[in-house]
Amino acid sequence: MYDESSQESARRVQSGLAARRAPSAPSSSRMFASYLADIEQLLDEQRSDAALREAFDLPRIAIALADPHLRCSGDRVKTWCEEWLRPPGAERDAHGLEFERLGRTLTGRIGQLEDAEGVPMKALRRLQLRRHVRTLTRGFRVSRSRDLSAPETETVETCSALLEAARRWYARHACHDSTVQANLARLAVLR
Repeated sequence: MYDESSQESARRVQSGLAARRAPSAPSSSRMFASYLADIEQLLDEQRSDAALREAFDLPRIAIALADPHLRCSGDRVKTWCEEWLRPPGAERDAHGLEFERLGRTLTGRIGQLEDAEGVPMKALRRLQLRRHVRTLTRGFRVSRSRDLSAPETETVETCSALLEAARRWYARHACHDSTVQANLARLAVLR
């Protein structure tokens, strides 16, 4: 009788410990949020070439984080752009065509980048360097974008679309994906 009750209480304690140890998906990553804020800050400072370079890395970073070996491929970039670039409901309006065009442009430009296949080390390294930075307030000031030329306006729109796609991807997928979270943690501890 003593053995049965002690075994039962041991099982209850173990199940309670297991429930408390169950990992919960974090709501955000400081490293990822800082990377996005940096792009917005570059736009705000009108450093469009740097902002565009960093924004073009977002799909490759997302794909690499979702892969156990941090690999990325052109096909997966195309798939990511098709899935995340267009906001929900955009296919029913004229903006849907803009997102299709932007997706094709991005896929072509990202495919031309070095390291398009394999591990995007430069992009991941830039992401990794953001791990100790305080998250800045989010948001590019639209009022500054009113006085821009046509190419600069296109750059702002491209960066904004990629930023919003990355935020949707993180909120709807990455914060619940154990591989993404493990890779973010791995990048946070690597020097």
